[in-house]
Amino acid sequence: MEQRHSLPRRLALTLAVFTTIGLTCWSMLGRHAVGSGSAGETPVAVRHEGERLIVPEKSPLRRSLAVATAAQETIAAPFGLPAMVEADPARLVKVLTPLTGRIVRLNKQLGEEVRAGDVLFTIDSADLAQAVNDANKAQALLTLAKSNLERQHKLDSSEITAKRDLEQAQSDYEQAVSESARAKTHLAQLGAKGGATAGGSAEGHLLAVHSPISGHVVDLTAATGGYWNDTTAPLMTVADLSHVFVTASAQEKDLARIHAGQRATVTLDAYPEPLPATVRYVSEMFDPDTRTVKVRMVFDNRAGRLKPGMFAQATFFQPAHPGILVPMTAVIQSGFYNRAFVEVAPWQFEARVVKLGTRIGDRVEVLSGLKSGERVVVRDGVLLND
Repeated sequence: MEQRHSLPRRLALTLAVFTTIGLTCWSMLGRHAVGSGSAGETPVAVRHEGERLIVPEKSPLRRSLAVATAAQETIAAPFGLPAMVEADPARLVKVLTPLTGRIVRLNKQLGEEVRAGDVLFTIDSADLAQAVNDANKAQALLTLAKSNLERQHKLDSSEITAKRDLEQAQSDYEQAVSESARAKTHLAQLGAKGGATAGGSAEGHLLAVHSPISGHVVDLTAATGGYWNDTTAPLMTVADLSHVFVTASAQEKDLARIHAGQRATVTLDAYPEPLPATVRYVSEMFDPDTRTVKVRMVFDNRAGRLKPGMFAQATFFQPAHPGILVPMTAVIQSGFYNRAFVEVAPWQFEARVVKLGTRIGDRVEVLSGLKSGERVVVRDGVLLND
């Protein structure tokens, strides 16, 4: 009987002991979990207080952000434009033949030097022969009309002829003078005079074409024996390249920064050293196709180093002015605006919208939004941009 009553008591005691142990373990696990959670919390990187961005003491940003003072400097901002070497239009002549005909002689070949007045080529033209014949006829008629007029004057002084005969002779003479002058003028325009060629040949069908300027033959599109039937197409081109243009193309936004007399440099792919230059002329009109304005600089090219058609890069220098320059890394693109983060207190920053000017190397001019002496984030500022 006693054994039946002691068994429930021992069972209850055992259950009580296990319950106490379980509660104790649960309490210890809870405290360990709470302690572990507090130790693993991540520090806040940036805290917002109104317009200010505050970097707390334990923020990892304190190890990455860099701040520098924005100081006013003297800025002489250069800017570059694409350019090309061009021949001076006033020193380049496309030589045409005034008449159709067969080319019987090329006196100058491609690349040869010529002087003003040198014979470039000779052409055999039937049209020239006709013009010479017309001039000869006009001259013969003039001689006849002059002789007749003189005879009528003698007869009139002797009162042998009628007055109207003298008047008719006078009219015929004046017409002959006019026709002869016209024929000679036409020959002169063709390059021949008085029934002979400009080269002095008595063969009225040969026309010698002379160079109007000194220079070099830079283009040739004909050969001896060929028939030339297009009087509007140049047979050869003579250019004086002792002076050439380097022409830059400026867009509308660049016009306010370019003016005649401005200092510049030109760099060509063929020659690494920059060449000093001065802006000689800024075009008065836009190119309707490219919407650009031509900016010309003149170069002495007697050494022949600059070849028309060469590509170049022209750098223009503006007058020096005071301004604020900051590293490009200090400017953060935010939507349609550029922003910089200004330090208003130790590790406290404020976002400012800034207006930018010319970029110079790895720095950029700030036109507004920042004052001289203010400190601005120059590294990893994008981590503050939210």
